[in-house]
Amino acid sequence: MRKVLMLAVPVVMAGAAQAGTLELSVEIPKLTVAEYHRPYLAIWIEDANGKVAANLSVWYDVDLKDNEGEKWLKDIRQWWRRTGRTLDMPVDGVSSPTKPPGKNTVKFDTAKGSIANLAPGEYKIIVEASREVGGKELVEIPFKWAPGTETTASASGKEELGAITLKLTK
Repeated sequence: MRKVLMLAVPVVMAGAAQAGTLELSVEIPKLTVAEYHRPYLAIWIEDANGKVAANLSVWYDVDLKDNEGEKWLKDIRQWWRRTGRTLDMPVDGVSSPTKPPGKNTVKFDTAKGSIANLAPGEYKIIVEASREVGGKELVEIPFKWAPGTETTASASGKEELGAITLKLTK
């Protein structure tokens, strides 16, 4: 009779992302102006060298006929120069309609999409807004990416953006 020796070998996946949530609260101020248009807005992550690490969200008029809303994306200038012009819009899971004034919250699963592959380190989340017949504004929030840890950071705009809060949870 033959004996078969079976070994239980644990499988360890190096660099595997731990499930968690990246939540971003973005306040769009209610402005009292003669002609108000909801801002186009881009949210992305840059590494310590200023390289785009992940596109998280782009809010624009996705429903305009003949993709007319896309031609105004270049007005989100820094995002456009860094990454926007290379994207074929709309991007599934990234593109969405503009949002109304008030607090708008977006959540991302840290084990999925482009953030699942982020290496531990120093990053900044960037929110840039541009409004037709209005202004432009960019807000940066530095944060440390260490999967499995929790962190909260915030910053505030002055005109086109209000309070912005980043919350990373396990």
